[in-house]
Amino acid sequence: MSWFESLILGLVQGLTEFLPVSSSAHLRLTAAFSGWEDPGAAFTAITQIGTETAVLIYFRKDIGRILSAWTRSLTDKEMRRNHDARMGWLVIVGSIPIGVLGVTLKDQIEGPFRDLRITAAMLIGMGIVLGVADRLAARDESGGRHRAAKQRKSLEDLSVKDGLIYGVCQAMALVPGVSRSGATISGGLFMGYRREAAARYSFLLAIPAVLASGLFELKDAAEGGHVTWGPTIFATIIAFAVGYAVIAWFMKFISTKSFMPFVWYRIALGILIIVLVGTGALSPDAGEPAH
Repeated sequence: MSWFESLILGLVQGLTEFLPVSSSAHLRLTAAFSGWEDPGAAFTAITQIGTETAVLIYFRKDIGRILSAWTRSLTDKEMRRNHDARMGWLVIVGSIPIGVLGVTLKDQIEGPFRDLRITAAMLIGMGIVLGVADRLAARDESGGRHRAAKQRKSLEDLSVKDGLIYGVCQAMALVPGVSRSGATISGGLFMGYRREAAARYSFLLAIPAVLASGLFELKDAAEGGHVTWGPTIFATIIAFAVGYAVIAWFMKFISTKSFMPFVWYRIALGILIIVLVGTGALSPDAGEPAH
């Protein structure tokens, strides 16, 4: 991997990690459209450490409170009723599905799941799901002629069952094209949570899963020597800087705006990939144009 490739891929990772458009799909597609080799699941996981570091810094006050309360709840039964302590336990609960499936499906994640036809289908399918969830949320928020506006849930209403459902939604993002934030936010909206609450829990829930995945890939890469370290570290730093700016923008955006621009973008991109693969302009299973 060249330094120029790492710069572009780092920018793409930072720009798309927190938006409901699938960063892994965009890394895969950027390489395919540019005629570069597929950067691979290891590169994606390692550069995600950069974007998750941005999450740690942006939500540092929330994370500090949660860790403090959760730690005290280990020995103090009364603290287990505290919202921040419960949030700590619920992040752990919500991380179980992706942990189990990530280990179980490792070979598929690094191989067959990276087929561009699957990526296109997931972009379109999850785009439609996000669109429906967004419309339901908008209907609740605005009400109607014969219907009063409905109060949506906050994170204080989060239960173990909801946490597990969030976790299953997050695990779907193991397939490129799904989008971690898109799947978990859609799940939250369907369960009746406010947009901001769904996004906030989505970002917090991603921390243990992404950091564990990145460290796991770091270990494998160090032992196998199949990662170009200089460009990969450079891409990770770029992803961190850009990702931090995107989080700040996205949290303001979702408080007043619809997800529909992302929905239409996903569907259009998915259709474009299907056309390009169908005409032979792109190879579905290689990070380079078809010949």
